[in-house]
Amino acid sequence: MAWSARQWRTWALWLLVLLAVAAAMLPIRARLDKAHIALIFLLVVLGGSAAGGRALGVTLAGAAFLALNFFFLPPYSTFVVADPLDWLVILAFLVTGIVAAQLLYRAQSEAEVARRRAAEVDRLAALGAETLSAGRAEEALAAITRVIRTTLDVAEGDIYVREGATGALVPAIRDGDPGAGASSAYDPSSIAAWVAEHGRAAAELADGTVRMAPEPTTHALAPLTPEGESVQTLIVPLAVRGRTVGVLRLADPRAIALDPRRRRFLDALAYYAALGVERVRLSAEAERAEALQEADRLKDALLASVSHDIRTPLTTIRALAHEIAGTGDERALIIEEEVERLNRFVADLLDLSRLTAGAMSVVVALNAAEDVVGAALQRVSGLAPGREIRAAIDPSEPVLVGRFDFTHALRILVNLIENALKYSPADAPVDLDVRREGQALVFTVADRGPGVAPGEEGRIFDRFNRQPGVAPDVRGAGLGLAIAKGLAEAQGGTLAYAPRAGGGSVFTLRLPAAELSHLDVP
Repeated sequence: MAWSARQWRTWALWLLVLLAVAAAMLPIRARLDKAHIALIFLLVVLGGSAAGGRALGVTLAGAAFLALNFFFLPPYSTFVVADPLDWLVILAFLVTGIVAAQLLYRAQSEAEVARRRAAEVDRLAALGAETLSAGRAEEALAAITRVIRTTLDVAEGDIYVREGATGALVPAIRDGDPGAGASSAYDPSSIAAWVAEHGRAAAELADGTVRMAPEPTTHALAPLTPEGESVQTLIVPLAVRGRTVGVLRLADPRAIALDPRRRRFLDALAYYAALGVERVRLSAEAERAEALQEADRLKDALLASVSHDIRTPLTTIRALAHEIAGTGDERALIIEEEVERLNRFVADLLDLSRLTAGAMSVVVALNAAEDVVGAALQRVSGLAPGREIRAAIDPSEPVLVGRFDFTHALRILVNLIENALKYSPADAPVDLDVRREGQALVFTVADRGPGVAPGEEGRIFDRFNRQPGVAPDVRGAGLGLAIAKGLAEAQGGTLAYAPRAGGGSVFTLRLPAAELSHLDVP
């Protein structure tokens, strides 16, 4: 390992101190006791160990041992020891000097470790304070980036995240002086994109070469920053629960030195940064969701207001059309039909807004399934004369009874039967079956129509949804199924779709069932 100028100066200074102390004691060596000389040399050894470390202390102990033997033990200027007891003195001095240097080195090392741990705690405390005091997620992420950069003592720190619209990796936070950072021969965004895709760190050396980590772990940072090589840019993936959410880039024209302690600290801080990126993403999603909810509320309020205001002119138009029809003008009948269609559409809009707001009135009572089926068949009998509707009620039960709103259940069944008649071929019957399954009454309406296009199953009950390929003569605004589903859920039931074997659709309405004995309860 190459020595710094400061180390050279320290060694030279303390060797000169040892030489000066020995020279100062030479004129009076006859009056000094061997123990006094040993203690004075021991002070030099301890001072050198404190200033230059263990190696300097051991070296000074060895040099003082030789000086003590050569200059201060008779016969002088030789390494011969006349008194055997003097061997005990000089050997004890040598061992004491070496042990003292070792103990002082250990104490200094432990003090340094304690100092570093205290500094790490201070950094983490500062990180916690910065993130807690930040009002916005972006401010907290910027504070984390600043703590990472200052802790690792690098000139520039950037965090890259994926852009929501395009998915491209873009810089979200830049901290430090970009002009003081390392000049890269590569586009930082391209390396950051590779790191984000593979979840492995990368480093750019001073010669412009880029080195990739062999595996996506913190330990893989060690081969990226070996001793003796100048790493000017380090790019680390930011992961939360095994998913890469961003990239941290550190750059400095000087070498970025990462010893094991700094790597552990970087790992901890990088996790904080990953959580910060995730917080930014979740905050953005929450803001978008809140904006969509507000837009949805405004839309529902607008629909309710417009629908209510349209009813008055529609009533006037219908009255005028009826009056004109009395004069024999056949066009008045067309006007009346269109007004009636618009009136139904307005009513659907009003019901949809009430369902969305949870303001739809629901009257749950004991009702027989046979009654609601009969009313539905009577209601649709005039819509498609000559069409066959095959109704079947499970004969294993004497009477099927449920707790539901009769008017809403009737409207759901009529809607489903009308849809089946619209979309089915003229010669294909529509099947309506009723049975009981556990605590539910199950109404199924099955047709032989085109069914639902693949991939559209999840949108079948959306508002204003029209299936691709719908025949042009099929009229409607796409609100019927959305209203039917809302009415079913408002009375504690469900409405589901499934494809029919052999082609067609099956809609299943489930409503709470009741026992026949409950009909006697007032």
